[in-house]
Amino acid sequence: MSAPGSNPHPFADLIGLTFEPTEPGSSRCCVPIRAELLNPHGVVHGAVAYALADTGMGGALYPLLDEGDSCATIEIKIVYLSSAGEGELVCDTRVVRKGSRVAVLESEIRESDRLVAKALGTYSIHSR
Repeated sequence: MSAPGSNPHPFADLIGLTFEPTEPGSSRCCVPIRAELLNPHGVVHGAVAYALADTGMGGALYPLLDEGDSCATIEIKIVYLSSAGEGELVCDTRVVRKGSRVAVLESEIRESDRLVAKALGTYSIHSR
């Protein structure tokens, strides 16, 4: 998952999360669906969609931060709209608003063209 010059992300590696290049203020990340990510009902565990949204939000916000700043999740609300069981989950995220100390972001998680979940997140921006 790690882009050149970025920090490693062991959790993303664990679930198979990868990033695709986008413009600053947005991100796209993906997770191939595999048996280890399914719940007892045979569909992707909701935590996988949440991880996509949380990681995608950080990935969209970081390029907009000033040098020496970092960000942290304050809260994320996620609405699960459909189950997913095969293929790949794709999360597209965009910054809705970035202030000096707080940012609001929105993610959509899809399997193919089917909307699986939507998330709205709030992040703090602070000096490292």
